[in-house]
Amino acid sequence: MEPYKKINGIVMPIDRTNIDTDAIIPKQFLKRIERSGFGQYVFYEFRYDEKNQPIEDSIFNMPRYEGASVLISRANFGCGSSREHAPWALEDYGFKVIIAPSYADIFHNNCFNNGILPIELDNSMMDVLFEKTYAKEGYKLEVDLEAQTIKDNDGLEIKFDINPFHKHKLLNGLDDIGLTLLKEDKILKYEKEHHLV
Repeated sequence: MEPYKKINGIVMPIDRTNIDTDAIIPKQFLKRIERSGFGQYVFYEFRYDEKNQPIEDSIFNMPRYEGASVLISRANFGCGSSREHAPWALEDYGFKVIIAPSYADIFHNNCFNNGILPIELDNSMMDVLFEKTYAKEGYKLEVDLEAQTIKDNDGLEIKFDINPFHKHKLLNGLDDIGLTLLKEDKILKYEKEHHLV
């Protein structure tokens, strides 16, 4: 994973509660064995009709949200199955930040392991962000992980909380394997002492 610092990106709104991982990446696209290439299928059923034609009024097909890297949504985002393909797809599509009032636990942890910052804000603050996003085409937010702030160009500034361990992982580009490899010397020493190598 790449170290994560500051994101300045267009905001895309999905104003729904209980977005599940089946909606994020439908089951028919889970045949790939690589972690990449899932972005083209993210929220597929929000984007295409039963004939695989683009749905004209889908936010994913609106030019104003093209290139969005910040996704805002409602409570219990990422519920349903625990598939890690969901954050793979979101990250591959280009989302670096998700802002919602709450997340399913496994999805929340999977985000940190895949370079996505999931931020929790209360419903009243989410209402403000939705209102601003709908009102201004190309609405952008600057998300500074180090400072733990969200800002826009109109003077809005929000502080957010994050677990220090998760913050450390993102700032240093560490997933669980990367954390383990930080102790490679101790692992090799143990293996030699126990004749495992």
